[in-house]
Amino acid sequence: MSTRDRLLAALVAVCWGLNFPAIHLSLQQFPPFFLVALRFALIAVPTMLLVPRPAVRVRWLLLYGLGFGILQFVFLYWAMSAGMPTGLASLVLQSSAPFTVVLAALLLRERVSGRQALGILVAAAGLAGIALHRADVAGGTTLVPVLLTLCGGLGWALGNLGSRLAVRTAPDESFRLLLWMSVVPPVPLLALSLAVEGTARIGDSFTGLGSPTGLAALGGLAFTVLIGTLLGSGLWTSLMSRYPAGVVAPFSMLVPVVGIGSAWLILGERTAPVELACGALVVGGVLLGSVRVGAGRGRQDRATTSAVAIAATPSPRPVSPSPSVVVADSATGAPTASDSTAWASSRR
Repeated sequence: MSTRDRLLAALVAVCWGLNFPAIHLSLQQFPPFFLVALRFALIAVPTMLLVPRPAVRVRWLLLYGLGFGILQFVFLYWAMSAGMPTGLASLVLQSSAPFTVVLAALLLRERVSGRQALGILVAAAGLAGIALHRADVAGGTTLVPVLLTLCGGLGWALGNLGSRLAVRTAPDESFRLLLWMSVVPPVPLLALSLAVEGTARIGDSFTGLGSPTGLAALGGLAFTVLIGTLLGSGLWTSLMSRYPAGVVAPFSMLVPVVGIGSAWLILGERTAPVELACGALVVGGVLLGSVRVGAGRGRQDRATTSAVAIAATPSPRPVSPSPSVVVADSATGAPTASDSTAWASSRR
């Protein structure tokens, strides 16, 4: 891998990691459900006008959009608006990896290897530690945002299954699939926003857009759509198409590091040492279940990224061309090489 491409891979991790502070800034101006609808609408409208729909079954596209676009972000944005620390969210969202394995085993009858099971247990221990610590903070009120973020990870895992099933029918249309997935969330989310947040609150969010808070919110929204989703996903897809997944994948482990670091630098948010330690267990568990050294020549790079690859900008992670190698793989069976690009391009 050339030095230039290593820098590009690191740039992608930075883009994805900065998405969490960007979301935080946008939530200071817009209500969470309306913000998710707005985010996807900005991609969906030009997509419907300019991009042909991929030749996939509608039900898989709907499942992809429901899990990844609606459930994941409704719960994530709700959690962050309810007080979930920005940096911590990038760690807890990694629960999508073990959730993906469990759903695949239950719904698709995928085999779970011993290494994957161990990785799940380690990651689950880290998540449990974070939950227990939060249960002792402020009388337990900070536990609710953690549980909401876990629900977002479960939604992401469900979207992973839909993405994989859709990619099987259109392996060469992964980026168009990502764009058309964005068409699913806006209308249901707008209806949810009107029912829960109300027209008055939505209307109030458009006042003061010229203020520092309003400008920061617009900047955060633009960053999430343009930089996190389109630029980050485009660069990652390009790298995954030119290098083995095992060469590119480790750079995704920088995402939660950037998420926590940027939350500290930009927002002044500090993460408790015990939560950092538990977060290291989460990342370590996901990595343990995600990377395996091949047994022979030519197989050493047959590894993939974990859920960390998408933590910063909600979207499915890339998967390895080899079955039963990664946590994410169990969710979808034995992916093809084109699947790696497809899952990677689903980044926020």
